[in-house]
Amino acid sequence: MGGFYEVTKLPPKAEEGERKGRPYPVACKTWFTSAGEILPLSFKFQDDSGELQTVANVRVRSSEQKNYSGIPSREFSCQAVIGGLLREFYLIFYQETCQWRMMI
Repeated sequence: MGGFYEVTKLPPKAEEGERKGRPYPVACKTWFTSAGEILPLSFKFQDDSGELQTVANVRVRSSEQKNYSGIPSREFSCQAVIGGLLREFYLIFYQETCQWRMMI
């Protein structure tokens, strides 16, 4: 399995069926609007070498409600500079546990 820096884009139709890609737990700085919308602003995660990475200026391209195996979540299609490269990835917010994951 390739490392984090070898992965550059999500596979086609990644949102269909089971989630594809490698999950990374993240600590996400989030804005909740008065209308109840969720907007991820930045996040931190531990990369494959164990270093803490900070990702700022997350650009949310789209979001939608998902339900994988009966687990409700909010999925955000995003872009940001990670490791010096512009990356496409998903940020997933699991509503029942209030946890975030990055799928890349």
